[in-house]
Amino acid sequence: MMGYKTVPRYLLILLIPFFTISDVFPRETINWPQFRGEGARGIAEGDKLPVVWSSTENVRWRVSIPGRGWSSPIVWQDKVFLSSAVSSGQEKEIKKGLYFGGEEKKPSPNRHQWMIYCLSFETGKILWQVEAEVDEPEMPRHIKNNYAPETQVTDGEFVYTYFTDQGLFAHDYDGNLKWKKKMRAYKTRYNWGSASSPVLHGNAIYIINDNEDNSFIESIDKKNGKTLWRRSRDEKSNWSTPFVWQNQLRTEIITPGSSKTRSYGLNGDILWELEADMSSITIATPYSAHGLVYITSGYVGDKHKPIYAIRPGGQGVIKIEKNRPNDKSIAWVQPKAAPYNPSTLVYKNLLYVLYDFGFLACFDAKTGREIYGKVRVRSRQRTPFTASPWAYNDKVFCLSEDGDCFVFKAGEKNELLHVNKLDELCMATPAIASGSLLIRTASKLYRICD
Repeated sequence: MMGYKTVPRYLLILLIPFFTISDVFPRETINWPQFRGEGARGIAEGDKLPVVWSSTENVRWRVSIPGRGWSSPIVWQDKVFLSSAVSSGQEKEIKKGLYFGGEEKKPSPNRHQWMIYCLSFETGKILWQVEAEVDEPEMPRHIKNNYAPETQVTDGEFVYTYFTDQGLFAHDYDGNLKWKKKMRAYKTRYNWGSASSPVLHGNAIYIINDNEDNSFIESIDKKNGKTLWRRSRDEKSNWSTPFVWQNQLRTEIITPGSSKTRSYGLNGDILWELEADMSSITIATPYSAHGLVYITSGYVGDKHKPIYAIRPGGQGVIKIEKNRPNDKSIAWVQPKAAPYNPSTLVYKNLLYVLYDFGFLACFDAKTGREIYGKVRVRSRQRTPFTASPWAYNDKVFCLSEDGDCFVFKAGEKNELLHVNKLDELCMATPAIASGSLLIRTASKLYRICD
């Protein structure tokens, strides 16, 4: 069959009614404005995106980043933004994998600087850095967490940085503070700390703060930092980032919770609530594909680890009985398939599930049918994962805490193509932009490109 690149120009004009421009010429991903990129999907486009790398191979630049932070980098054209918490003293060493006993009883005794960095995408040079706050932390953190886990968000004019216990900060692209909104610190379950990142839609920034004392969702004017509305939530601690779902019927703010998953309208009114068996800890970020929104909750110690695929148009209370939906807004349910820390990934027609202990599974994204069950990522060896998987160019990428990235061929067969090694702790989900992959390790930020 004739390829698109060989089709004469006059025939391309005739093809336009049948194919969108993005079908004929896939749009290269230039900006990565939030956690997991546009639509929180973890999907990118670009013919030159890298497949093979190491700490020296295909590295355009590598920059040391002071302090600790598991926030992802974000990208807007020629600028990269990142946040970090820099301690004045020695912090405890991080141990990899899932384990009990990592919670701290007291906050770090060390003074911290909450830092915001802007780097050149081309060279990695730090163009500016600003100190958002400096103080001793008020609340403890899990040893694997830190005081800067929330990913920033940008609209191409300002970068918005959220440190849950400190506040929300708006800076222009020259590093000038436009406004700041102080936040109160709340106790979290087991003193694990925060993780939920802000999202941006229109003129509003949305944040979720689910904690043990005073859970809420808040809409904030991006121009001045003033509260547009705030609603209390009947929830205890959760760590999931909200998702703004623009579907064919309306725009909704989807907020997973251990008690209920709720959909809010842009005015803060609840549109629907899903009363179903979630796990006791909810972390993963929702997203949409194929006209559905995907919600997961998979604490490893619980019996219920559900994945829900939900259609637009839900109203009131939605219930699921005996793992079967009794409401037409539920497209399908997989009651025991969800991961714990990583978010799932829908790439083309398949949904991939990366499990914290080092397994990968695959389901039909439209029906929930299992394509293949849990397959160990690294043969005969447990491998810990926290970062969410991503995909491009018919490949699925899974970055382990060891710094090893497992590259799989996308499709119904589990086929490992390659393993890339950075040899340093990795827990942040990467960013993808302009033919490059930006990976944050415990101490560095890499720009990887062929």
